[in-house]
Amino acid sequence: MKRCIRGTYVSVEPFHLFRYLDEENFRFNERKHPNGDVKTDGERFIDVTAGVAGKRLTYKKLTGKTPECPSAP
Repeated sequence: MKRCIRGTYVSVEPFHLFRYLDEENFRFNERKHPNGDVKTDGERFIDVTAGVAGKRLTYKKLTGKTPECPSAP
């Protein structure tokens, strides 16, 4: 994780740390097929795009300005 922060992200705010940890967790867990073969970059890309297909993220939801968000004023 230290290598990831220093090499890739350079600076990480503590508030967003869980997001960086989630990303690295996903990368680690998705590096191989269930049979043990290493996945290619293309296969990982297909897995990610399949997971986000049909989902919508609006700017208001992203910034926490929706009524269902507990941090909204």
